[in-house]
Amino acid sequence: MTFPDDALAAGERVVVHARPHPKMLVGPVVWFLVVVGAAAYLAGQIGDLTWSLVLAAVALVLVGWLTVVPVVRWRTTHIVVTDRRVIVREGIITREGVDLALDRVDSVRYAQGVLDRLFGCGTLTIESLSGEALEFEDIPDVASVYAVLRAGAVGADE
Repeated sequence: MTFPDDALAAGERVVVHARPHPKMLVGPVVWFLVVVGAAAYLAGQIGDLTWSLVLAAVALVLVGWLTVVPVVRWRTTHIVVTDRRVIVREGIITREGVDLALDRVDSVRYAQGVLDRLFGCGTLTIESLSGEALEFEDIPDVASVYAVLRAGAVGADE
């Protein structure tokens, strides 16, 4: 999983590149099973071809909205730490991004709930010198990312 080189400055090196933890995909998988199961059951109960086609169209829209969109959103989200900055890019049709230079990082925190510890992920909070806090949820191996950011921010101060 590489980050596009054209998004990096000359000589900039990627240290960490991650997507949100795949646990985000549990909900879409459950919705897929529920929608397809309910649609199949109802189509069997209805028996009329016209209403079954309408039901199939509704199920297709629901599957797209509740499963395909979240999976594509997960796939198109990148959390990158380079030797100079933190880069976050997300979005499907409209892309949004945040860049924060490591020398502008004031503090870094991470939190892991019980489920996060089981899955090996957590929430990372980065506060800039301007006082703005950026919070990123479901970061895989959040303790390692935290350590890299602290080392980079300390190294940038020296």
